[in-house]
Amino acid sequence: MIWTPGAARAARRIATAAAMGGGGITALGVATYGLLMAEALIARRIVGNPYGMDGPDADGVYGDFEGEPIRMVMLGDSTSVGLGMALPTNTPAVNLAHGLAAVAERPVHLTVVGQSGAASADLGPQVDRAIAAEPDIAVIFVGANDVTTATLPAHAVRHLQKAVRRLREAGAEVVVGTCPDLGSIRPIPQPLRWVTRRWSRQLAAAQTVAVVEAGGRTVAFADLLGPDFDTNPAEMFGPDRYHPSARGYLQAAYTVLPSVCAALGLWPEPEPQRVEGSQYLLAAMAVEEPGTEVSATRVAGRAVGPQGRWATLLRRRPGPISKSA
Repeated sequence: MIWTPGAARAARRIATAAAMGGGGITALGVATYGLLMAEALIARRIVGNPYGMDGPDADGVYGDFEGEPIRMVMLGDSTSVGLGMALPTNTPAVNLAHGLAAVAERPVHLTVVGQSGAASADLGPQVDRAIAAEPDIAVIFVGANDVTTATLPAHAVRHLQKAVRRLREAGAEVVVGTCPDLGSIRPIPQPLRWVTRRWSRQLAAAQTVAVVEAGGRTVAFADLLGPDFDTNPAEMFGPDRYHPSARGYLQAAYTVLPSVCAALGLWPEPEPQRVEGSQYLLAAMAVEEPGTEVSATRVAGRAVGPQGRWATLLRRRPGPISKSA
């Protein structure tokens, strides 16, 4: 795993600006921000909306088990609704519901409130609908549209943190899949691809800090599909080369499932793979490795240390999801 002290400092700076209610300077500076603003428009035109703006209707009860259903809600952007899939069974939310049902041996009642095109600032109405469903667990996929719309990172993480806090206050566990590395997406031209790679990872680190502060846990997507896209793009990405294919969405669900189960007390914590330290340092480390989870912890009975809130980093190794459950 490769990380830099600069990434930790960037995460701290963005998170601090968000906490103080200011917009803050971008993680990359004013000049680069202007470049991103211009070229983001080009990238969005290249990607387009070949699937429209709606995913398949995935609400329902999953898992052929007895007992009270676990109530799960899915919030976020196009990846949360499985944009591009014709069948709900291929969406990440349904894959997660099947996997959670298999582990818990209980049915899962799924409600999807995410919306294609949503950025972090759009989470408020989604949280209203999610809370109405009285969830046990809420899963959020968000961040990509904050990058492609050149949203100030401090502004984005402030909205995300508020959403997590509201969900936690409503009694739900919260797992956030952080911003993926958009530098893996080939339709985005250079130098924007390099810019978005750095921006994506710094935003993901700041998201990690904000979510841990609000009582949730994060799972890093990083370049989850990047290496597989290079070797097998037809299977991992859809025709627009931006949104995942059915296999890509399934891999995203594999990555988040262990943390969803752990949040509900259904998954053992792998002590040998646990790392404790400052949330800023662990946030910077986590965004370099897909599937890495960060959550709050205590050290010597204290939640906060000299370098900020204590956190735990777990390098989880997800197993397969049974879609026949």
